[in-house]
Amino acid sequence: MATPMALASSSSNFLSLPRTATHLSFSPKWPVLYPKPCFSISSLASPDLDPSLPSNVHTFWQWLRQEGMVSSKTHVKPAIFPEGLGLATTKDLSKNEVVLEVPKRFWINPDAVTDSEIGNACSGLKPWVSVALFLIRENLKDDSRWRRYLDILPPQTDSTVFWSEEELEELQGTQLLSTTLNVKEYVKSEFLKVEEQILRHHNDLFPSPVTLDDFFWAFGILRSRAFSRLRGQNLVLIPFADLVNHSVSVTSEEHACEVKAPAGLFSWDVLFSLRSPTSVKAGEQVFIQYDLKKSNAELALDYGFIEPKSDRNAYTLTFEIPESDPFFDDKLDIAETNGLGETAYFDIVLERPFPPAMLPFLRLLVLGGTDAYLLESLFRNSIWGNLEMPVSRANEELVCQMVRDVCEAALSAYHTTIEEDEKVKGENLDSRLRIAVGIREGEKRVLQQLIKIFHDRELELDELEFYQDRRLKDFGLCGEQSEIIFWESK
Repeated sequence: MATPMALASSSSNFLSLPRTATHLSFSPKWPVLYPKPCFSISSLASPDLDPSLPSNVHTFWQWLRQEGMVSSKTHVKPAIFPEGLGLATTKDLSKNEVVLEVPKRFWINPDAVTDSEIGNACSGLKPWVSVALFLIRENLKDDSRWRRYLDILPPQTDSTVFWSEEELEELQGTQLLSTTLNVKEYVKSEFLKVEEQILRHHNDLFPSPVTLDDFFWAFGILRSRAFSRLRGQNLVLIPFADLVNHSVSVTSEEHACEVKAPAGLFSWDVLFSLRSPTSVKAGEQVFIQYDLKKSNAELALDYGFIEPKSDRNAYTLTFEIPESDPFFDDKLDIAETNGLGETAYFDIVLERPFPPAMLPFLRLLVLGGTDAYLLESLFRNSIWGNLEMPVSRANEELVCQMVRDVCEAALSAYHTTIEEDEKVKGENLDSRLRIAVGIREGEKRVLQQLIKIFHDRELELDELEFYQDRRLKDFGLCGEQSEIIFWESK
């Protein structure tokens, strides 16, 4: 399956989770792992599809044709590629050319839940939970309107939420491991609430008992395939369109939109329109970009793959103002005034600049001693600007030591070294072990980069200009080389 990035982004989440080591956000798609048993050829195989395709794909294609989703504007068809099931072009495509359109009546979203038999029972649930239950219910029904679509959905993918305990051990020390475990616990807790509030009281609405495994399946489908950022749609599954795969070579997220088309003499139909972000030759695969901003950890969690690009490697530093700090209230007030809080998270991306608020917050965090006067109300309006530059040698040295200590402690938690990871990468690994090795190595490279940056910073302390130097210079009491100017009285 796949997902459109123009529709999904890390900034529009339809599932809010507690902040852990890694940002979590919904967008579409992951590599497709389709059930093995479906490679027998259907007697109703479509002549325009490869006969070696699974029978359920042929049946799905026939359904698309019967429902009018294959039209003169459809320039793609299902095909098998190294990435899994994807969309092959039926002609040469130019950049931004429409490849398919799907009417709104076939979308699976909160509106579909509201209009269904379980709409009233699900009215008070989180949108993603209600859609998950709807998806499960439809999958349990032989006569579901979406039966042909549901039959091509994978039972699971390489997303880390589906890894075994043994496979998760390969993520030891990584932030992705803690994030994955937190997500699994979150999904389980949501299921227990749904079981207590809905399932026990509405057995008549579900043809079979709903299990935790069913709920995880629905969660995985939504997290990997749902489109967002679609004119008021923060959570929508779009059959056919979600077969489009991701490519690292696509650098634009603008590939999908909602359009209106005549549906009759006096009516209009809302359509999801998918465009190719690049020119493509006939027979080749159409790709999109799922999300340029996601880290490899997020890609692994959502879709079950990672990219070799260095800027996909990230590590989240977490710092907290301790309540035992004698200046806790003042520091918290300053942090909140500047858009932060008692706990601050900073996503560090390999070979990219630090988040702008990181150094000011760290200088505030360790501020004390002879620098504590800057916390007084007299300086409250200007302190953040002062913290954007070195405050004092002692303060800057504490910042450097703190970051290095945090990074070195994090490095000690991994069970392999970068050298060992690099050696393993040269071997023939299965997809999940390849992800684990890539995540471990990427996080460690970010940590090593941080250690080097702040080690070098410590070596440069004598060359830095601190707050007192800047103040003296502002009053004309300090020369360009920071020497103090003494004025003789006449």
